[in-house]
Amino acid sequence: MTLIQGLDYTSVFIFGLTGALAASRAQLDIVGFLFLACLTAVGGGTLRDVLLNRDQVFWIADPGMIMSACAAAILVFLTAHLLESRLRTLEWLDALALGVAVPAGVGVAMGMGQSWPIVLIMGVATGTFGGLMRDVVCNELPLVLKKGELYASAALVGACAALLVAQFTTENMVILLACGMTTIALRAGSIRFGWCLPVYKSRPPRQ
Repeated sequence: MTLIQGLDYTSVFIFGLTGALAASRAQLDIVGFLFLACLTAVGGGTLRDVLLNRDQVFWIADPGMIMSACAAAILVFLTAHLLESRLRTLEWLDALALGVAVPAGVGVAMGMGQSWPIVLIMGVATGTFGGLMRDVVCNELPLVLKKGELYASAALVGACAALLVAQFTTENMVILLACGMTTIALRAGSIRFGWCLPVYKSRPPRQ
């Protein structure tokens, strides 16, 4: 298994957990759990692979990815009632998944020799799109759009960290680790300490 495959498998499983947790909050049946888990798990990677015109979308090339998401859904279906706060658990698991999926997107784009703007876009898209679809389907305000929170911005800075470290080393593990740790640190800081971006505040029109 390559490093990118390992990142994809990890992000698929963790994002699958978050999709299933969202299904539990919406009180769906097992089919709903499986659907939301798979949608969340592969949404970002699918967008990445389609836009980059890879030979095959990652979960079609390796159907084990779907099996991993389904396993996450079943696990949550059987254990969600044990959690004290499913929303809080979802937020923290989502932060962890973001810190894995962004490096996966960055790694694929860099491995294909894409320019730095495309590397940044693929990192952000891979990390955020699955969760965005999950929240839209569940009729929730997407985490990526919550007022001021570091989410897409955390993914973007993480991808920038990868490009910065790549100027000093060609070791993929080091580059992607810097990307993931930066992303997780910023997202976790937003959840735990309220780190946020300035938000727009309307002002009375001038006469």
